[in-house]
Formats: sequence, C-alpha cells, structure tokens
Amino acid sequence: MRRLLLVCALCCASLAHAQSPADYASAKQRADTDEASLPAAQASAMRDAQGVALEAAIAGCATPTADTSPFVVVAELDTTGKVVRTWREGGTPLAICVQKQIASSALSPPPRAPFFTSFELSFTR
Repeated sequence: MRRLLLVCALCCASLAHAQSPADYASAKQRADTDEASLPAAQASAMRDAQGVALEAAIAGCATPTADTSPFVVVAELDTTGKVVRTWREGGTPLAICVQKQIASSALSPPPRAPFFTSFELSFTR
C-alpha cells in the first residue's frame, strides 16, 4: 500500500510540474529557472535562436510610431523547440504583435519539455 501511495504521489507531482502555468508571473518564474539550468553552450544556442525569432518578430511588427515601452513575452517550448503557448507582460500594440509572432515560432530544441524561456525587451533611443 505504501508503494502504491508513493507511486501516486510521484505521478501527481510530475503532472503538476508538466501543467502549463495559469498566469504570466508563474510562467516567467519557470522561464527564469529553466534558462538558469542550461549549460553555457545550450544557453548560447538558445539566445541565438531567440535572437532570430525576435528579429523576425520586430521586423514584422515595428512601425515608425510604435510605443516602445518595455515588455516581456514568455514562451513554452515542446521537445522540438516549437512554441506551444505564450504569456505577456505589457499591453502595447508592439508587445501584442511580437507575442503573436513568437507564438508561431520555433527555437532550438530544449533539453526537456516543457521548457520555458522569456524575451525581455526594452528599447533605448
């Protein structure tokens, strides 16, 4: 009976970890933890992939008069690096557009899935 309870507890714990966060704050916390866990080479590859996705998103969303207030987009990746869900902090049209662009992106395959990563943007003039 103890063994059955232990197995049930482990299954519940893994299911709780596998569930997507309900809100931005939880997703951002997961992204910070996941990104910090990457070895240097994987972290560099992830940053490079983020740069490509972000460059494409900004190119597709930027306008001459865009509100460049800071914003953050958090992405949940599957085993192939495909973005399966996003969260956003910041409500400008640029932030909303970038989130939509990132939502249809793919990054480097992460070491595990789900894997969370964030795009933190601030603009200087």
